[in-house]
Amino acid sequence: MSHEIHRRQGPKVARFYIVTVSTSRFREKAAGGSPSDESGDTAERMVKETGHAVVGRDLLPDDVNAIRRKLLELVQRDDVDVIIFTGGTGLTRTDVTIEAVRPFFDKEIEGFGDVFRHFSIQEVGTAAFLTRATGGVVGDKVVFLLPGSPNAVKTGMKIILAEVSHLLYLVRQ
Repeated sequence: MSHEIHRRQGPKVARFYIVTVSTSRFREKAAGGSPSDESGDTAERMVKETGHAVVGRDLLPDDVNAIRRKLLELVQRDDVDVIIFTGGTGLTRTDVTIEAVRPFFDKEIEGFGDVFRHFSIQEVGTAAFLTRATGGVVGDKVVFLLPGSPNAVKTGMKIILAEVSHLLYLVRQ
């Protein structure tokens, strides 16, 4: 099957950058504190457990301009393959990660959100339809926008990590 060949031909080690979007945690850090970031920690642990690399992490407020600046910085880096944003994907007025990032997608990976919601429904029931989790391609980078809860990050990362080599192979063709 071609997807199996693509997986084998894709990179063995993908380089991830993880960005947590949370105004409350950002303010805590700005005030000199050490905010917890269970979602970012979960993503980092899962990346490393599967043999991939985390080349950086950051914490941002729920601010369209801050998120866009970070995205544009990361897509220029040669040492980043996959960018994970956690948080800001819900339906409140302050959830702006989707609005900040989606306009930069060269291609959106609509199926990611579908598969994410499929697995999420088993955990949270019909509330799964409330998520706007998605993914996309910006240049030769793959970007995923995940909800901020640790369980949602775990669900999303399982999906991403299962296909990351295949996905990067396709994006670089």
